[in-house]
Amino acid sequence: MSPRKVDRMTRVNELVKRELAGLIEADRMWAGNILVSVTEVNTGTDLRNATVGISIFGGTASEKQKIMAELDSRKPKWQEDLAAELGFKHTPVLLFKIDRSIERGDRIFAKLNKPEEGKTE
Repeated sequence: MSPRKVDRMTRVNELVKRELAGLIEADRMWAGNILVSVTEVNTGTDLRNATVGISIFGGTASEKQKIMAELDSRKPKWQEDLAAELGFKHTPVLLFKIDRSIERGDRIFAKLNKPEEGKTE
């Protein structure tokens, strides 16, 4: 892939990420102390498909599954909104996937900050 295409795709991914994050926040369909964020977007070079990384903080496993199902159900509307806002020739079909990288990082960070058991100074 040429550097120009990489630069173009980086901009496209960031545009889709920003707009989609705004749409998800505006449609906030969950309650309580649950935070849903778009962590990354990887759009195909033909703009036909985009994989969207979703991070969900808080809630139970069943609540997280319900949120992912709700995201999938709202996909057609959001794709229409993205088409209107971004004006691409092709608006990517969105595929939501759970992104657990931040969750894993938090667990590692907590372990690193936990005092070693049995250590005396």
